[in-house]
Amino acid sequence: MSGDVLIISTMEGAVECARAIGEQVGTKVEVALSRRAGLAALRGAEFGVVVVEESLTEGDPEWADQVWEGAGLAVALQINFAISGHKRLGREVKAALQRRKGEQRSARRVAMQELEDELKTSVTGLLLESELALEEPALSPRLEGKLKHLVELAVALRERLRERADGPT
Repeated sequence: MSGDVLIISTMEGAVECARAIGEQVGTKVEVALSRRAGLAALRGAEFGVVVVEESLTEGDPEWADQVWEGAGLAVALQINFAISGHKRLGREVKAALQRRKGEQRSARRVAMQELEDELKTSVTGLLLESELALEEPALSPRLEGKLKHLVELAVALRERLRERADGPT
């Protein structure tokens, strides 16, 4: 997941502004100097933050819709470069990157919890079915040994999942 920044701006000095923001934030900042170049950049790479000059979006709302769609999961910022200096923009980009990192951590936690819950359910079903199969009256000794081993594996996996759930997250 990228922490790179894309600035789409036709303003004079956009490249210098991007350089200053990159130094301030400590990340790679790419500049697209036209609407077309901005869309091409979005198709070619993933960005953590997409900064768009407000006058570009106001002048072409359909293009703006394409940018917001192309930005994907990136935090999109619409900025009036005429009133925003590079220091202020740098702070906003930094805050947006931090917000994106927090959202990613939260999404990973939720995904991990859902996966653990699914695994616990599957292991419980496997354990129950194996224990029921062991109670069959005409069970061959060879099959009984395999089922006992399966029960042991399921119990060990269930314990590991419990330890993970009880441990720090």
